[in-house]
Amino acid sequence: MILGTWNLENLFLPGGPSGPRDKAAYETKLAALAAVLKELDPVLLGVQEVGEAQALRDLAGTVGGGWHTALSAHADGRGIRVGFLSRVPLEVLADTTAFPPKLRPVQTDDTSGETASAGRGFLAVEAATEAGPLRVAVCHLKSKLLSYPGGRFQPRNEGERARFGAYALYRRAAEAASLRALADELLAGGGRERDVAVLGDLNDEVQAATTQILLGPPGSEIGSAGFEAPDKGDAARLWNVAPLIPSARRFSRINSGRRELIDHVLVSHRLVRRLSAAGTGLPDGTDLRLPSVGPDPSERRGKPGSDHAPVWVRIG
Repeated sequence: MILGTWNLENLFLPGGPSGPRDKAAYETKLAALAAVLKELDPVLLGVQEVGEAQALRDLAGTVGGGWHTALSAHADGRGIRVGFLSRVPLEVLADTTAFPPKLRPVQTDDTSGETASAGRGFLAVEAATEAGPLRVAVCHLKSKLLSYPGGRFQPRNEGERARFGAYALYRRAAEAASLRALADELLAGGGRERDVAVLGDLNDEVQAATTQILLGPPGSEIGSAGFEAPDKGDAARLWNVAPLIPSARRFSRINSGRRELIDHVLVSHRLVRRLSAAGTGLPDGTDLRLPSVGPDPSERRGKPGSDHAPVWVRIG
């Protein structure tokens, strides 16, 4: 069984400000995404950057076969949201943007702007798999690609760049804490007995402080001396599968020519013991030839496929 996450990059119906300009470009994008999905053949896939529900249904139809879909009701200002494509039935457990109790609003700009909620929804489902119920949350945390007042993608000066970098980091950290709170609800202190996963575009790499927030109790990471030694933290931990990905494939996006792993799969104790493989791209090692992205995401409007590679694990 393959479980994974994939940022589909602006999966919108044609004609909108962020989607393909016409039907032909839309169908080309769907075909490129579907070709990857057919090869990946996931049982459950968390997805990001979906616009309309119809676009996700169109993708499922292009892949073919029976699919179940779920989509968050909480989109950001561009209209993108997270969701799931699944070969098995899904029950929605949560769809929220809420910060956890005690976490105060964070500053978002140079004025009095602040927010007490995530920019995009966190969607949690329970999937009925052959191995039993699987609880999964999908997310898309605040981007590292900065935007500035007036729709600019370049700052007026380095002071502005630094401030807006800080504002983005405040938001991403708060969103990571909120996602961890949702993971706690899904685990319910039973990570040794429950199959739980957190999937998504975290917009930061493995050792980033925001990514580390999601792990829970420290220690026992894959590859560490403590991994094989059970302890009381196992019931609440999540394990990032990144160390299991072959080093040459350990990236999911190319940013200004630099390879980075910003899409992640984290799993509970019961799941981590049943993983047989992890990777990016396709299971056969096919190179998806990702484009290098720059600071202006609008330059990719209408391009086929995605600027991200799927990240996946094989269970069993």
